[in-house]
Amino acid sequence: MLKRLFKPRPAVVAGRELYARVVGQARVPALYADLGAPDTVEGRFELYSLHTYLLLERLKGQGPQAADVAQVLFDTYLSGLDNALRELGVGDTVVGKRMRKLGEAFYGRVQSYEAALASLPDRTALHALVARTVYADRDPALAVPMGDYLLAQRAVIAAQPLEILVAGDVAWGPM
Repeated sequence: MLKRLFKPRPAVVAGRELYARVVGQARVPALYADLGAPDTVEGRFELYSLHTYLLLERLKGQGPQAADVAQVLFDTYLSGLDNALRELGVGDTVVGKRMRKLGEAFYGRVQSYEAALASLPDRTALHALVARTVYADRDPALAVPMGDYLLAQRAVIAAQPLEILVAGDVAWGPM
């Protein structure tokens, strides 16, 4: 009986599962080996953020169930960042400040991705954004394949039924 009382809401289960799928996809070795994403704390942050953004964008405006799942996905993303900072040895007194900066960075990315995607089919803004964020101190030419990957993943996610996503499942496309 207690198990039924404390069973998490379906949106909580789905949002957490989507975040687990984000983490899995952001850790695909080909992103680092083939697309040249930097295997650094910053590089991983960018890839987690990129994949989280893609799912949040797909869930946006799709009704209350999708909004609930999106909120749990976002909350779990933030919790994952908090845990990562603590594992890196960031002290409790500093975590809050760093989390605020990371949150601001994520919101900035969201606005930038929305603007870049709004300018499609011209990919110039998207490639410039990816060069500035994912490949900050590297060859900006690397941004073209990563931008193309982002658009391919976006199309794959857009083609998936909403019911599948709000149930916590997502199928990422091939590299």
